Amino acid sequence: MGKTEKNIVDKVYCDLLKVKKSEKILIVCDKKTKKIAEMFFEDGFVFGDSTLCIEVPEGKQNGEEPHPEISKLLLKYDVLLLITTKSLTHTNAVKKATEKGARAITMPGIQPATLKRCIDISYKDMQELHNKIYKRMKDVKVVRVTTKIGTDISFSIYNDKIFYKTSMHNKGDLHNLPIGEVYTVPKEGSAEGVYVVDASQAGVGLLKKPIKITVKKGMAVKIEGGADATKLEKVLKSVKDKKAYNIAELGIGTNPKAKITGNILEDEKVISTCHIALGNNYGMGGKVNVPIHLDGIMKKPTIYFDDKIIMKNGKFTF
Repeated sequence: MGKTEKNIVDKVYCDLLKVKKSEKILIVCDKKTKKIAEMFFEDGFVFGDSTLCIEVPEGKQNGEEPHPEISKLLLKYDVLLLITTKSLTHTNAVKKATEKGARAITMPGIQPATLKRCIDISYKDMQELHNKIYKRMKDVKVVRVTTKIGTDISFSIYNDKIFYKTSMHNKGDLHNLPIGEVYTVPKEGSAEGVYVVDASQAGVGLLKKPIKITVKKGMAVKIEGGADATKLEKVLKSVKDKKAYNIAELGIGTNPKAKITGNILEDEKVISTCHIALGNNYGMGGKVNVPIHLDGIMKKPTIYFDDKIIMKNGKFTF
């Protein structure tokens, strides 16, 4: 492990997670993410009481539940680093572990470049930005998102399910790493309109052509846009549950160093973007429990909280 990588790993353990010498650390990885997991495993013994790194088969979808034995194992550790190709963030297993008090970081599909670029930032500045967004969002009745290329979608949100804190050191904390989004849960059945994904789409990657998704009563009812749209539709159909089409999340990117790369983990954190997800919202406190969660990232949106514009063409207005 080079000096730069070690500095990043030390920052995660010491500054962000604030791991105590009495705590047990569990790292879960798969074949594709093993090298990065080994970096954290190598340093874990310095900060915690014990560290276990376990390799699992790669999941089929983002949001798919891990093997039952892994789910049980998550309940036995204080700190969880879930460095897997497919996201475990929105799973019952992680939800149960954090409810029991574990602190969890998920890094689905993390790339070395993302790790180096997006972790060493001012979390104080980011939290101040998050606080400003939360202050304007907490009493909102209707959120509307538009873009110049055709997005125009509105929905109500759960005002008690707005995730804006950057802390990782409290019991039950759950974050993607890199950090860099404020996100919330649209109320089931409330979303109406169209959104056009023009940056990248989970399950697809970087887009060759924008994907247009028509939404009625909180569900995606039509997906258009050539080969990439067909691929997304295929992924959703593979779940064999109509709830996979649920409008599950609105997220607003806030990480100043994140770039659009095709890696959804980083793309959804880019300032000047927002994302809407399909599928599971149960892990965020919603009612839809389905083994898939797919984010679609849009560039330069205009976002309304009720009748007030908080972002215009990708730039915050406050």
